[in-house]
Amino acid sequence: MKRALAQAVDWYVRLNESTVSPATHSQWQAWLAADPQHAQAWARLEHLQQRLAQAPAAVGAATLEQARQQRRAAVKMLALLLGVGVVGWQGYQLSPWQADYATRVGQRRHLTLADGSRLVLDTDTQVNLHFDGQQRLIVLKQGEILVETAKDARPLSVQSAEGRILALGTRFAVRQGHGSTRVTVEAHAVEVRPRLAQAQVMRAEAGQTLTFTADRIGPLHPAAAQSSAWARGMLVVVDWRLDDVLAELSRYRPGYLGCAPEVAGLRLSGTFLLNDSEAVLANLQDSLPVHIRRLTRYWVRIEAGAA
Repeated sequence: MKRALAQAVDWYVRLNESTVSPATHSQWQAWLAADPQHAQAWARLEHLQQRLAQAPAAVGAATLEQARQQRRAAVKMLALLLGVGVVGWQGYQLSPWQADYATRVGQRRHLTLADGSRLVLDTDTQVNLHFDGQQRLIVLKQGEILVETAKDARPLSVQSAEGRILALGTRFAVRQGHGSTRVTVEAHAVEVRPRLAQAQVMRAEAGQTLTFTADRIGPLHPAAAQSSAWARGMLVVVDWRLDDVLAELSRYRPGYLGCAPEVAGLRLSGTFLLNDSEAVLANLQDSLPVHIRRLTRYWVRIEAGAA
């Protein structure tokens, strides 16, 4: 178990670095699924994170700064805490974040900005704000946001890793992916400019969505119905594959959530409450020929069941 705990700590630090590739996420999930001890070790680490929500602010801040500056030191620190425990600490929330506003996994946050614009942060999201006399800039570091702009002479833009989205008096959502950004417009319009291809500009109107990379803008598509239902705590799916539903649901709960290949293509439609993923899983088990295999609350796999 000590070896599994050390590996869990190493994965935790790697997953919370500033840039995480899709390959790293896939490797972590493969590690998590490879051995029940891995899932148990990850569960202990998640429990430690929750307990450190009670730690002193000064201690926590120093620890996080150390984690940001020296990965090896962070690994040693977390491993030590896993060995000695954190009983009795009060008042600090462990987080790798250094952003103006952020949410944890499973959390959403509604904000009214200084200019009157409204901003909703989805699960595991980080943003920085840069408002001055010339501009209103929202920097999306990770996750997804829903923006409803207020009238103001200054332009409002969202900057992702791949480029900028200029609001044209609008309500729109932006999701930071791995190497791409997705924009969905609910009202009015936006203009998209890739970071490495500034001459490319595409306008997206209400009811349209697109994905762009740092050097290319993809085609416009009709936006999915209720695509921003997450802002109201709901996931609305229409004829989705089961593995796609689980991939989306897994964004709102810690640990591993996946399915066996033989059930990945099962299709379903419905409206699910994101605040109660356990109820969603129970609903899937009741409505599909599947059963749920659990090693811990942090390792859940849906497998083929009785027809």
